Amino acid sequence: MSFELPYLADGGRLDAWDRLRRPVWLFDPVSCRGVYANVAALALWGAVDLAELLSRDFSKLSPAVRARTDRLRTATSGGREVGEHWTFYPNGQPVTVQAVISTVALADGREVLLFEAAAVEVEPEERRAVEALRHSSGPVGLFDGEGRSLFANPAAFAAYGLDAGFTGRFVVAQEGEVVLGRAMQGQATGALFQMSTDAGPRWHHIDCRPLHDPVTGAISVLLNERDVTDRVEAEAARAAAEQKAAMAEARQRFLTDMSHELRTPLNAVLGFSALLSEAGLEPAQRDHAGRIHAAGERLADVVEQMIGLSQRDDWIGGAAPQSTNESDLSDVEPVPADDEEERAMRVLYVDDNDSNRALISALLALQGIVCETVDDGAQGLAAASRGEWDVILMDIQMPVMDGVESARRIRLLKDEASAVPIIALTANTLPEQMVVYAEVGMNDCIAKPVKAPELLTKLFQWASTPWRDDWRSEVVVEADLQVNTR
Repeated sequence: MSFELPYLADGGRLDAWDRLRRPVWLFDPVSCRGVYANVAALALWGAVDLAELLSRDFSKLSPAVRARTDRLRTATSGGREVGEHWTFYPNGQPVTVQAVISTVALADGREVLLFEAAAVEVEPEERRAVEALRHSSGPVGLFDGEGRSLFANPAAFAAYGLDAGFTGRFVVAQEGEVVLGRAMQGQATGALFQMSTDAGPRWHHIDCRPLHDPVTGAISVLLNERDVTDRVEAEAARAAAEQKAAMAEARQRFLTDMSHELRTPLNAVLGFSALLSEAGLEPAQRDHAGRIHAAGERLADVVEQMIGLSQRDDWIGGAAPQSTNESDLSDVEPVPADDEEERAMRVLYVDDNDSNRALISALLALQGIVCETVDDGAQGLAAASRGEWDVILMDIQMPVMDGVESARRIRLLKDEASAVPIIALTANTLPEQMVVYAEVGMNDCIAKPVKAPELLTKLFQWASTPWRDDWRSEVVVEADLQVNTR
């Protein structure tokens, strides 16, 4: 069989290497066929002649060898060289060499791998261990103390590409930093992490431990990974299915309890309030009964809307409502303010809803508490600036000026009025909202709908605190400071 050898891109002839004693050969990683081999390489490969060697088809490479070959194409681009051990199996017999690999360009435009090899004596056990590692399906890498790659098996290259650093493999780099730091302190880590592979985020169970670099003797880090994405996703799907079933069950319980626990007492509220409205009550009492009935009707509409929404497929389940028994006013033992004149407690209530103002005023009047009401935060600020209040109840969502701004400005007043306890009385009680109330100087919060025992208990508690004396003490201290700094 006669053929003509290609030329190098610079015009050089390949047969110029024939006189070299070390094995030299060219391999095309695209076609997976040999391009050239000198006499020493023919002997290493056990080939009769060059034609016989070049006729061999290497396209059925194992995944590990294919990944390793792809890595070499990347690693040797731009004129770089790579030195590593290779084990070949010419005619079924293993031959291990130390090879220097680089990329050269042919005149026909192809870029092929140049192997310059020297025979190496390797113990059988070491040879088997190296081959097992290279053919492992899981990524295995060795790193120095800074997380730089010292070695990566073909599976690691296939997953992460060339020279992937330690922390760069983790979706959350800080997690990688922690694992690397533990290894350098002599601690092993075995855990599940989400890793950033070339195929996208994957769940890997990692085993990471310190060991001595067999080349330099320095402490290095061995990272062994196992892809468990399929198992994690299967468990997540099962958990989602269980959650969906639990939500459906919760929805059914919710509907049942909602119907019984809310509709039944609402029926009594609306029925008895209607009877009271027609029972010949005094005007003020008839007005109270009318407000109860109107509020009950509004609540009944809300309940029906909630039940309707809960029957939709996109309903988000939650705990079923529990029925509660309200304590009546007799459960509250008033704590009178420690005042020489034993005057009635004075409360300023700021709320834009007239029904709320009427209800709170009536509740406080039953306890002998004087309650003045205003309907927005600006009016609340003006009333607060007059002083004379023991406690201020402050709604949050109001026109003109909301309760947060009103409270903030009350705290900026220049006299005793700036220190009066302020209690937020609101339906807005999310944790982040409560933080805002505290930041502007509110002392406490009562959630709507209001429970009379809680309302009265907190009013008596805050009215009895020595806030006036504390404020006067702060004024004296401030005055002393001003005198001493003159």
